[in-house]
Amino acid sequence: MSCLMVERCGEISFDSPDQNAKCVRMLGDARVRGQTGVLSERRGSYPFIDFRLLNNTTLSGEIGTKKKVKRLLSFQRYFHASRLLRGIVPQASLYLLDEDYLGQARHMLSKVGMWDFDIFLFDRLTNGNSLVTLLCHLFNVHGLIHHFQLDMVTLHRFLVMVQEDYHSQNPYHNAVHAADVTQAMHCYLREPKLANFLTPSDIMLGLLAAAAHDVDHPGVNQPFLIKTKHHLASLYQNVSVLENHHWRSTVGMLRESRLLAHLPKEVTQDIEQQLGSLILATDINRQNEFLIRLKSHLDNQDLRLEDAQDRHFMLQIALKCADICNPCRLWDLSKQWSERVCEEFYRQGDLEQKFELEISPLCNQQKDTIPSIQIGFMTYIVEPLFERWAQFTGDTPLSENMLNHLRRNKAKWRSLLHKQHSSTRSNDHSGQVTGSQEQTLNEEETP
Repeated sequence: MSCLMVERCGEISFDSPDQNAKCVRMLGDARVRGQTGVLSERRGSYPFIDFRLLNNTTLSGEIGTKKKVKRLLSFQRYFHASRLLRGIVPQASLYLLDEDYLGQARHMLSKVGMWDFDIFLFDRLTNGNSLVTLLCHLFNVHGLIHHFQLDMVTLHRFLVMVQEDYHSQNPYHNAVHAADVTQAMHCYLREPKLANFLTPSDIMLGLLAAAAHDVDHPGVNQPFLIKTKHHLASLYQNVSVLENHHWRSTVGMLRESRLLAHLPKEVTQDIEQQLGSLILATDINRQNEFLIRLKSHLDNQDLRLEDAQDRHFMLQIALKCADICNPCRLWDLSKQWSERVCEEFYRQGDLEQKFELEISPLCNQQKDTIPSIQIGFMTYIVEPLFERWAQFTGDTPLSENMLNHLRRNKAKWRSLLHKQHSSTRSNDHSGQVTGSQEQTLNEEETP
C-alpha cells in the first residue's frame, strides 16, 4: 500500500491595490498577503462555484482585505480560502493505491501510445491521479527529466498542483479531460512527419500545454463570464478570457513550484511565453484563423519544420486536435465524452435560467439534444481540422484510424437523432385520431 500526502504553499506580496488585478496572472497556487498582512493559504480543489462570485461587483470604499483576496483567488478555491480565513483547517488530501491497481496502471502505461487508450479506466486504476501519473511517465519516456535536469519531487509537486487546480465537479473540463488531451498529444508527437524535427523543448512544451490547457476551468464558457461581468472578463478585456486564465495560472504554478528555477532566466521566460501561445491557440473562437493558415501552408507546401516558428505552429495545431479529439475516439469513449460536455452545457443553461439570463446556444436541454450538438460539432469544427491534419501527416495509420472513428461516430449520432425524431413524431400522434381513422370509426359505428 502506498500513500501520498501533498501540502502546498507560497507567498506573493502586493505594494498597492492597483497591482491586484495584474497579479491575478501570477498567483498560481499561492498564499496571498494583503496590505494588512492577512494570510490566505490556497490549497487543493474545492467542489463549489458560487454564482455570486461569477457576478461579483464591488462598491467603492468596500474593498477590504477579504474582498481583495476573494477577487484574486481562483474559482474553485474561493470557499476553501474563506474557510481558512475563518481559521477552519480542512482535512489534507490522501491518496491510497492498492498494489494490484498499480500493476494494472503500469500495464496500461506500456500501451500509452495506442489510440484506444481508455483514460477513464486509467483514472480509476490510479485513484483519480491519472494526470500526475501519466505526465510523470511521459516525461520519463521522452527523456525530459534527464535532459532538463528536473528534480522528480519538484516535478511531482508541480503536477499535483496542476491536477488539483482542475474542478473535479465539472462533468467535462476536469483533470481526466486534461489527461485525455495529454495522451492524445503524446500520440501526435510521435507522428513521423512531426517527430523527426521535434526538440526536447518542443516535446516538453507540448505535454505541459496539454496538461494545463484548461486548468481552473469554472465549467462555464466565456460568454457567460462576459454577461455576468466577471472580473476575469474585465481583466482580459473579453478576449480569450478562459485561455488567458489557464495560461497565467500555469505560469504561477511553475514559478511557485520552482520546477524550472535552475534554468537560465531567458529560457524560462521563453517557455512561459510559448506555453501561452499554445494554450491561447485552444480558443475555439480562433478556429478559422488557424484552419485558414494551415490550409495555406499545406496548399503552398511551404512548411519548414526545421524552422522553430513552423514547428511551434504545428504544435499549436496538434494541441487543437488533441483538445477536440473526442469524436475521433472509439464509440464507447467518444459517447462518454459527448454526454459529459453536454451535461456541462446543460448545467450552464440551468444556471442561466435560474438567474433569468438568456440561455446560451447549445445549453438548452429542452431544445439542444446531444446528437444534434455532436453532429454540428463534428461537421463544422472537427472534420475540417482533422482532414487537414491527415493531409499534414500523410495519411498515417493514426490519422486514418481517427477519421474512420469520426465517420462511424457521426453516423451513429445521426441514427440516434433519427430515432429521437421518430419517437417525437410518434408521441405527437399518440392519442390523436387522423381524418381517415375517424372516418373508418364512424363507418363502423353506423348501423
